[in-house]
Amino acid sequence: MDQAETMQQRIKGFFPDLLGIRFVEATPDRVLAELDVRDDLCTVPGILHGGAMMAFADTLGAVATVLTIPANARTTTLESKTNFFGPGRGGTTISAETLPLHRGKRTMVWQTSIRSPEGKLLAQVTQTQYVDSPS
Repeated sequence: MDQAETMQQRIKGFFPDLLGIRFVEATPDRVLAELDVRDDLCTVPGILHGGAMMAFADTLGAVATVLTIPANARTTTLESKTNFFGPGRGGTTISAETLPLHRGKRTMVWQTSIRSPEGKLLAQVTQTQYVDSPS
């Protein structure tokens, strides 16, 4: 089983699964995923809720961290900043790519670009993950 499939199984039954996140690629250096913009994720008809975009990015940053840290370590989001540039349109599938900006022993910083089907940048998210490794 590849890491994308492993992460897909890991989110089964939890909030990212409820959102409908589908992992396309998952490596310690890059996570790619897709999300269908459904009516129940919209804030007004046909426009994806900003919180859904933020949760999409947050999930990818957490997954990227999990793929990087030791098996017995845990992670949580310390900080997340989102810039919105355009709407996710209802009935489309948006995509996101997460790349590392910093990978330290206790913190990791990830940047997620969320794009429309045409490749237009919809949001840029930078998040810091805390890494808790048991001593």
